[in-house]
Amino acid sequence: MSCLPRRSPLPVRLPVLLALGLAGLGFAGAALADAADAHIAPPQDTPYAGTIKIHVDASDTAQGIFRVQETIPVQTGELTLLYPKWIPGNHSPTGPIDKLAGLTITANGKPLAWTRDKYDVYAFKVDIPQGVSSIDVGFQFLSARARGQGPIEMTDKMLDLVWSKVSLYPAGHYTRDITFAPSVTLPAGWQFGTALERVDDGGASQSGDTTAFKPTTYNTLVDSPMYAGKYFKRLDLAPNAKAPVHMDIFADAPKDMEVTPQQLQGLRNVVAQAHKLFASHHYDHYDFLFSLSDSLSGKGLEHHQSSEDGTRADFFTNWKDNWPTVGGLLAHEYAHSWNGKFRRPADLWTPNFNVPMGDSLLWVYEGGTQYWGYVLAARSGLWTPEQFRQAIAMVAGTYDRDRPGFVWRTLQDTTNDPTMAQRAPRPYRSWQMGEEYYSAGQLMWLTVDAKIRALTHDKKSLDDFAKAFFGVDDGSFVTRTYTYEDVVNALGGVAKYDWAGFLHRYLDELNPPLASGIEATGWKLVYTDKPNDFEKLASKRYHSDIGAAFGIGLQVGKDGEIGDVRWNGPAFKAGIGSGETLVAVNGQAYTAEVLTDAIKDAKDGKAPIELLLKYQDQYQTVPVDYHGGLQYPHLERIEGTPDYLSQIIKSR
Repeated sequence: MSCLPRRSPLPVRLPVLLALGLAGLGFAGAALADAADAHIAPPQDTPYAGTIKIHVDASDTAQGIFRVQETIPVQTGELTLLYPKWIPGNHSPTGPIDKLAGLTITANGKPLAWTRDKYDVYAFKVDIPQGVSSIDVGFQFLSARARGQGPIEMTDKMLDLVWSKVSLYPAGHYTRDITFAPSVTLPAGWQFGTALERVDDGGASQSGDTTAFKPTTYNTLVDSPMYAGKYFKRLDLAPNAKAPVHMDIFADAPKDMEVTPQQLQGLRNVVAQAHKLFASHHYDHYDFLFSLSDSLSGKGLEHHQSSEDGTRADFFTNWKDNWPTVGGLLAHEYAHSWNGKFRRPADLWTPNFNVPMGDSLLWVYEGGTQYWGYVLAARSGLWTPEQFRQAIAMVAGTYDRDRPGFVWRTLQDTTNDPTMAQRAPRPYRSWQMGEEYYSAGQLMWLTVDAKIRALTHDKKSLDDFAKAFFGVDDGSFVTRTYTYEDVVNALGGVAKYDWAGFLHRYLDELNPPLASGIEATGWKLVYTDKPNDFEKLASKRYHSDIGAAFGIGLQVGKDGEIGDVRWNGPAFKAGIGSGETLVAVNGQAYTAEVLTDAIKDAKDGKAPIELLLKYQDQYQTVPVDYHGGLQYPHLERIEGTPDYLSQIIKSR
């Protein structure tokens, strides 16, 4: 399989860069200044001399160790080697430098001393002696072995090899100007999937369990992870397409790979509907790298010609409980090939992986993709129209009831969260908020779609924006960056309107009309005491009744631990805090069912709900004066209005 080298055009930058004489370089002048202060050469768009050979021995699945060897062409003088810090798709400085161990550098068989940069723990400095033309670098990347240590990326059944985690590269160059020749050793008999192409040498690229791949640019190597495993199955998702699309499945057991004809057709429909939506493709092949495992960590990370997708082992075999995953994972990551990889926010494009990224347009990159992921799941038939409405109702309920933090934070401000929090748990998520640009952005784009339909009397829709914005340069691999102004202008090209004012209301003002915006689609948000299937699954998955969360304001985990208390909700006003453990409800030992029944009973009475709580070895009984019953969000049709929602999800 192939992944062609790609060159990013010089993106349009902010006026401040003009003043610095750095216009068009694709990274902020401040980042260059930071690099200079840390005594690290800023990247230049010049080729690195020679090809770096990298070999990863991933055969030690018993101990979870990736062993790395690199041979790097060098010149005399000081060399700085970088470990990737700012990882594409993570939008944050999350390179797991703590998992790198055993670093050694040698030249002509003799060890060379290295030092870590004083200000940057991701940078290693080494002096290259006279007469040395290459150095050998060795280290290990240590996969997490238990929950809480980070993602588990190697088990005795499968592995996820991420090149940014198992490589060092020379500072001072764009990653597109550095060439790597990769090879990998896997456990005996394992098969793999990757966007990399084997060396075209009549089969000599395969030596036992070691495979050599064609040399490629470093940015492409990092964008081409490998899944491998003992149990493997490949699905053809685009049998008649010029650019093949496959799903490479790796499972804990062969039984987990049983895919029904209906499921297969639905997955094929996702691909077909995406092509109709974007009217283009920007890969010569695409692979869903899909792990079905209860041991390997779950994942969802986009790449240009592949995606890392990981979910529970029974994804296919227990479809009735797992269907929500399609829109939030598979269709979402596939849509990223267009939105995020081919077209990318200008401040997220950087010359290498150690220059800071800017996240200001994540409401397009992630919010738009979240929207199209759900839409493609429905258009493909993997979701029924009712399931789509249930999923949207859940999102709308969250932003109607469970994000009071919008009184002090804007949607735009939440684009800083990847850098601020790096997805760490929050004590009061509803108030602190998080990466709201995903689902809040999704609701905003739903309203944009309805607005375009209303303005054009249903002659145009957000599909027209998708084609105009992401469907350009069909077949091209060259990344095209975009700015806020580009988004506004493209929307105006579809339908004339004050789109800058519209986006300002959602992005920059407090309390954006997220949930109420659904009414523009011909549906409205209502609450009842009966859950739909999506809400039942969410309650089952998170061991907490969704109706209680939207009502009394408690999110309670499997063992009674309170994960969040809605700020200024009934439970919060009673004095309950997150991190406490719910021990009993009205004198009965806590279970989700006991709490649910107590909330039901309190609706028609006057007595408060008595909650016995434990926190730091202290017990207290807290009365909660709540009589609103269970509150489950649903969508209800607004009679006499255009049903844009049904039109949006209609198969093309």
